Amino acid sequence: MVIVIQSGNGLARNVIVDIAVFHEAQVEKGRAMTPQSRQHHLGRAVPGRSVLGQPVPGWAPATPPDGCILEGSFCRLVPLMADPAGDDSVDYAAGLLAAFQTDADGAIWDYLPYGPFDDLPSFNAFLDAQCRGSDPHFYVILDAEGAVPLGMASYLRITPEHGVIEVGHINYSPALQRSVAATEAMYLMMRQVFDVWGYRRYEWKCNNLNAASKAAAERLGFTFEGVFRQAAVVKGHNRDTAWFSIIDSEWPAIRRAFEEWLDPANFAADGSQLTRLASLRVPG
Repeated sequence: MVIVIQSGNGLARNVIVDIAVFHEAQVEKGRAMTPQSRQHHLGRAVPGRSVLGQPVPGWAPATPPDGCILEGSFCRLVPLMADPAGDDSVDYAAGLLAAFQTDADGAIWDYLPYGPFDDLPSFNAFLDAQCRGSDPHFYVILDAEGAVPLGMASYLRITPEHGVIEVGHINYSPALQRSVAATEAMYLMMRQVFDVWGYRRYEWKCNNLNAASKAAAERLGFTFEGVFRQAAVVKGHNRDTAWFSIIDSEWPAIRRAFEEWLDPANFAADGSQLTRLASLRVPG
């Protein structure tokens, strides 16, 4: 807590104090919190006072990502070096690189701050340096049988104390793009964040020039929040960053839409969707 103290010479100075200690001192001096000041701290409007945010009763920090595997009907997500049988010796690097290299012109790397990679040693060096820690927390996206790597995604900027987490580093090989598994992978990551780990806010950020990523965010239920101008320099070029989010109060309607969309009854014999995801998303 910062208190502004007026000194005898008329100059103000900021003093950082422990709020509990400060309050005890006020009680001893007969200056305990008044009903008006208590209303102010509870987020109610009081004339002449700033309005604070709504209380979050019973809030406890969310759970940091762990080593769990996310199982779906069309794909499974495995932490980068974890094996479904519990053996950490499995290395998906070669399979991932082979899947990414089917994108002949390397366009999947255009808006990522790394890549493309020409060979396995350089790709492995990247994985070792950036993808095998706790934040970002990377997953390999596998086919439904868990045998073929198809892409990667991660949680990042993980802030359990505030209940905020971001999804990013999403890289889908051509075999995964525009597939049911591609959508289910994002659903599985959202469900884990809100239903299991207890986060309040789920973020998606991308280069503002990346029209495909922005369209994907909106299709998945994220709300556009604005653009941070000149947020970074990536591969020698300016990056303005578009921000999107889903908050916990929005999640139930978004979850229902995903579940209806992923139902096998929503797909024709040729695999085409019968109802669009966005049209299933009804608030409330």
